[in-house]
Amino acid sequence: MKKNLLIMLLSSFVISMHAQDATVKNLKADAAKEIKKDAADTAVKTWKTGGLFNLNVNQGTLSNWAAGGDKSTFSLTSFLNLYAFYKKGKHSWDNNLDLAYGMVNTTSLGQRKADDRIDLLSKYGYEVAPKWYLSGLVNLRTQFADGFAYPAEDGKVKTSGFFAPAYLLASIGMDFKPNDNFSLFISPITSRWVIVNDDSLSSAGAFGVTPGKKSVNEIGAYLSVNYFKNISTNATYKTRLDLFSNYKHEPQNIDIFWTNVLAVKVTKFINMNLNVDMIYDNDVKTVNKDGTSGGPKLQLKELMGIGLAYKF
Repeated sequence: MKKNLLIMLLSSFVISMHAQDATVKNLKADAAKEIKKDAADTAVKTWKTGGLFNLNVNQGTLSNWAAGGDKSTFSLTSFLNLYAFYKKGKHSWDNNLDLAYGMVNTTSLGQRKADDRIDLLSKYGYEVAPKWYLSGLVNLRTQFADGFAYPAEDGKVKTSGFFAPAYLLASIGMDFKPNDNFSLFISPITSRWVIVNDDSLSSAGAFGVTPGKKSVNEIGAYLSVNYFKNISTNATYKTRLDLFSNYKHEPQNIDIFWTNVLAVKVTKFINMNLNVDMIYDNDVKTVNKDGTSGGPKLQLKELMGIGLAYKF
């Protein structure tokens, strides 16, 4: 009897161990299986949005300073960049907005502008070949406030204002995008409107409009190059070069707009920035020191500063 009971207990133990071993093997096999993600978990985002805000402030005061200089100086420059990029399949849509404004105030000169720009660009493209897109582009450039030249004897002379000028450009062409950092847009057919919404400037025929008219339309060829480079973990460089040739009036005189931004990150919220802009437009007349027209010249603007920076 005892022998039979012992045999039954041993049999039950062996069966139990075998069942546990099979269960452990099944659990290991399940754990080794690759977990499959839903399509939503692996989907690539179609929109990429963000922006950058910079604010630079400088102040200085002199009192009984033997070396000389202005008694008081104050300057403020600000810059805001917003972007929204769309990419899905063969479709791409790039949107970019740059807003800049700056002023400087000194005891001897008073308040003057240091920077002033509104630049909105939207470009849609459909990929027709690897890295080549059939694209349409719209660009608007103007400024916020009145601008003045300061001849030595005549005080100040108004030279520009809000929508005086404004450049509205619509273009169809091919866009070459070999990577995310470079694009080359070429268009043989581009329409550009030069708007001068100021009575005094339009009556003088400023910016190429017929005296008394507030706009002029130009048809020509257009080229735009955009490039972005991470120079290091803390330094970036961004540039854009636009060229336009007016078929209807002196096509050999090519309008140039070239903007460059070098940004160096000092801390999380402090950046050093260098901005260099160059413009040449044969229809824009400069003002000499004696107040007379100096004809078209290369326009150059350079700003460097250290200030607050917030990226989002």
